[in-house]
Amino acid sequence: MTAGQVIEATGGTYTVRTGGGTVEATVRGRLKRSGNVRDKVVIGDRVGVVEAWGGGHVIESVRPRRTYLARRTAGGRVAKVVAANLDRLVVVASVADPAPNPGVIDRMLVMGEAGGMEACVVLNKVDLARGRAVAAALAERYRVAGYAVVETSAVTGEGMEGFRAVVRAGSSALAGPSGVGKSTLLNAVDPRLGLRTREVGRKSRAGRHTTVSSRLIPLEGGGAVADTPGFSEVGLGDVSRADLDRCFADFRPFLGDCHFNDCVHIHEPGCAILDAVAAGRIQKARYDSYGTILEELQER
Repeated sequence: MTAGQVIEATGGTYTVRTGGGTVEATVRGRLKRSGNVRDKVVIGDRVGVVEAWGGGHVIESVRPRRTYLARRTAGGRVAKVVAANLDRLVVVASVADPAPNPGVIDRMLVMGEAGGMEACVVLNKVDLARGRAVAAALAERYRVAGYAVVETSAVTGEGMEGFRAVVRAGSSALAGPSGVGKSTLLNAVDPRLGLRTREVGRKSRAGRHTTVSSRLIPLEGGGAVADTPGFSEVGLGDVSRADLDRCFADFRPFLGDCHFNDCVHIHEPGCAILDAVAAGRIQKARYDSYGTILEELQER
């Protein structure tokens, strides 16, 4: 058996990078029949491949995942893992065209935290009208919360060195609504990629997602980026109600100090999170976002 990593997934065919190059492989039937969505092979997975009888290669096994990124389509009942063993989730938001939605940014940060990844925020299109003022307010929100923030413009080059440093350090996934400029940013980092981009629609103000397969793309100068289907209008990934508070970086310094071990930080007496909000140590807007997400998880 040869060890390798899945670097592209298109339908039921997987490209696996091994020590001797790359091979195209399909998945062993017993893995397909397992019925567990977590067992589906995704980009980033460390796998074992064998030569199939009659030619070709087959993925025989999947090693345990160090981290994962999961998404849940709107109204979906089952979370779908789309990438594995990545170092960080880079949440990209545009400061204009389309306008940013802090609630969506918060949800995507939760996705990354739930999967064990480092999370950071990129605020793109700061060159647009009022862009820097909007970016400054959002940057303050997320830096205070404990996240690294990079303000960028692929048009003027502002902040691009900081963005390059992020994506060239290990492996990352970019997540964000369509039209925020994820592909444009990556093309600026590595022009060889030639990722397709489309303008935001004039009527809907919603961009059209252009990724047709999932790939783990090596970048010139180091690092790799997962190119996965868009995260616009999706539900939360694989996060439980009990673990939600741990997925808010600004909550973590206060966890374990509540009077009740099973505190959900809504109305319980002796709640360290509520006390921190009242004292201004946790932003009220971030706490409100937590409450909105918690309510959604309760309705599953």
